[in-house]
Amino acid sequence: MRDLLPILRCPTCGGALGRESETYACAACGPFLTTGGQPVLVDFERSILEREGFVARAGASPIPRRGAPAALKRIFKGRNAAAERTAGAMNARLPKDALVLVVGGGAVGSGAEELYGGHLELVGLDIYATPNTRLVADAHDLPFADESFDAVWVQAVLEHVLDPARVVSEIWRVLKPGGLVFADTPFMQQVHEGGYDFTRFTNSGHRWLFRRFEEIESGVSGGAGSALLWSIRYFIRAVTGSPRLGAVAVVPLFWLRFFDGRSRAHADAASGVFFFGRKSAESLAPADILQFYHGSRSDR
Repeated sequence: MRDLLPILRCPTCGGALGRESETYACAACGPFLTTGGQPVLVDFERSILEREGFVARAGASPIPRRGAPAALKRIFKGRNAAAERTAGAMNARLPKDALVLVVGGGAVGSGAEELYGGHLELVGLDIYATPNTRLVADAHDLPFADESFDAVWVQAVLEHVLDPARVVSEIWRVLKPGGLVFADTPFMQQVHEGGYDFTRFTNSGHRWLFRRFEEIESGVSGGAGSALLWSIRYFIRAVTGSPRLGAVAVVPLFWLRFFDGRSRAHADAASGVFFFGRKSAESLAPADILQFYHGSRSDR
């Protein structure tokens, strides 16, 4: 595991960091917190995270209960085939010990397992510390030098940030020329993780968000069947007031997700969409986005 100090930067001023006792410090901005032995490289003045609350939680997640139990998730969501396919492609494309930033890496995303334990070196960050992370940071101000990473993985994260465009700009900045990115983001999903849920994207909107990247593959990570499951679950939850009852009620309907497809029609009704691409020096033009929509897949 390589030392990250040479690529770490202050999230406030962008200056290089040095070690100070058991943490890191910026010569201009001072030392940073640590939690569980991990540096907390957050500018609390510009972040949704509050310093006092973070300290009171000892670096734990600000969301008391992060989703349904794992077994129920497997029944409800199944496997993320797009993530599995892309994880395999990243392993095949990237050299040994390539440095991969996992934004929102507090938990391993569905289908991302192949990235872990292989030949890639992962640097996980989140707004809370876990064994999967090496530091705590706010993705709006990634605490890394320009062109530090070979790839970035950002799965089920962009709906939980206040300014997705700024986060994607930061991803572009820290990627090496030609570096890879994978993003998986909801379209037709109800609010989850409470107050930390802000945004949704159509397939075209997601592509425009990543307009400074060349597309390798994009499309549906969860189709119309999965979107219907989400709606039924939250309908029951809204009527009964019970999140647990809503989750349990859709278990017998798990088969609806087998109707998911990858066509443009499914993209128009998708539960989630994904983008896999590489950093580019060029950008899509506004007119290109209409061509992107009409060029979407028409097969199942």
